[in-house]
Amino acid sequence: MSKGDKMTDPRVTEQVTDAMKAAVLAKAVDGKITCPVLRKFADDNGVSYKVAGAAADMAGVRVGGCELGCF
Repeated sequence: MSKGDKMTDPRVTEQVTDAMKAAVLAKAVDGKITCPVLRKFADDNGVSYKVAGAAADMAGVRVGGCELGCF
């Protein structure tokens, strides 16, 4: 594992669906998504912020503008 890689709990990543990854990717602009947009995605889809963050990671989307340190 390189310095920039995240270690994500498999119990979190197994909850991520292909549809979630595609939805996060569709919301991203230039490969990035803001924290408020990802939090709303999590709330709208009834998943935890950890699952939404894992979906972003797995889709190759970077989270920026994070105000609470959720992601």
